[in-house]
Amino acid sequence: MLRTETQKKMYIKKIISLALIFALTACQTLNIEKDIQKSKPKNLILFIGDGMGPAFVTAYRLYRDNPNTPAVETILFDEMLVGSLRTDPLGDLKLPSNQLGKFEHSSGAVTDSAASGTAYATGKKALNGYISLDENKKPLPTVLEKAKQVGMSTGLVVTSQLSHATPAVFASHQESRSNHTDIVNQYIDNRFQGMPYIDVLLGGGKEYFVREDRNVVEEFAALDYQILTNKNELESANKLQLLGLFADSGLKKMIDRDADTPSLSDMTRIALRTLSNNDKGFFLMVEGSQIDWAGHGNDIVGAMSEMADFDAAVLEAIKFAKIDGQTQIVVTADHSTGGLSIGSKVNGKSHYQWKSEVIRSFSKTPEKIVKSAIKSGDLLAEIKSASGLVLTEQEINQLKPQELSDSWKTTQRLMRIIDQRSYTGWTTTGHTGVDVNLYAYGSASGELVGHWDNTKLAEFMFKLIDNK
Repeated sequence: MLRTETQKKMYIKKIISLALIFALTACQTLNIEKDIQKSKPKNLILFIGDGMGPAFVTAYRLYRDNPNTPAVETILFDEMLVGSLRTDPLGDLKLPSNQLGKFEHSSGAVTDSAASGTAYATGKKALNGYISLDENKKPLPTVLEKAKQVGMSTGLVVTSQLSHATPAVFASHQESRSNHTDIVNQYIDNRFQGMPYIDVLLGGGKEYFVREDRNVVEEFAALDYQILTNKNELESANKLQLLGLFADSGLKKMIDRDADTPSLSDMTRIALRTLSNNDKGFFLMVEGSQIDWAGHGNDIVGAMSEMADFDAAVLEAIKFAKIDGQTQIVVTADHSTGGLSIGSKVNGKSHYQWKSEVIRSFSKTPEKIVKSAIKSGDLLAEIKSASGLVLTEQEINQLKPQELSDSWKTTQRLMRIIDQRSYTGWTTTGHTGVDVNLYAYGSASGELVGHWDNTKLAEFMFKLIDNK
């Protein structure tokens, strides 16, 4: 029993100290704590797992686990954990109905990617839907713009369209995240010392760069940007400014990509190789965009595929940082999507299980399986070819192959079977307002230990850039 106020204060101080130690030295698998650089960071890499709430990380740990060992192995994220972030936005922007898409932005407690991304990019709270504008529609300076102004190189790497909300907040200012063509126009029209703010752009969304009213790809090429369209061209990139467009819209899920399409780790590696030519350093934002898309679709196979893609990209950056010795890496999510739960109620019974082997048995996403079935006309054969799932008569009846023409309905039915078999739960096809984890590697990581508002991240990055 603590008898004096002095003893109580000493006890509290000790507990806080131990908590900080545990946070910074969580796991030893990759010996990350032994590699933390002592020098001041010159380079800054921000990874955003779009929609990657804490449940996605837990699920990925179990998905990656070796079933032949008694313990669950740790993953890279476990070793980098330093804290958490609140995600609530400033409030809600009532977009016109034709701009809302499938998901209502109806609660000020639940952010969208535009508002959360704006907080990360600018250090200011924003309305849902706004791209780096304050509530009075005044442009907010971003960390990418600041990095360019102090002489650093800059890059954006995504698996979505490059005009999507998360990349957009770092280099454009718009009243609506739906203004894709205006966002792309600002990528080339907004300049510093005669050149665009972004040196390396890699991702999808060609449809917004090559349009009837304007060919922005040709304009970038005229500024001596190297234009890339496939993995081979990416690997051979040799200029200091790159524009890589690898899909008309977003890239396919990692598990469904062909050999011509680069992975997120491929794009990250080439971006790092290119940007590191600048002696003044660089700022790079890398987004695992489609963790969010899989969450919106309640697709656990796609979600784990995208988590693996994101994990590999972070590892690529860690490898770079270990050699470079002057790089600060921060990893987080902008929000959580889908209300993922590990364990669920099936047939009226709550199951204290999560069968990751069901998910690991798939070599394609349910969406890809159904698309293949539309061509072949045999859904059951496609499921058998792409998974280890042996369907019951009841499950076969649930799929109703005769309705294959409605591809999304059939895909949803297949995903529900996977959920039931693996005991995966979902609460929504939208976002949730939970806190997200914060991870870091580099000499300044200690400044992020704790629980923060999401604006803290921008404050941290601005400070590193200002102190260069």
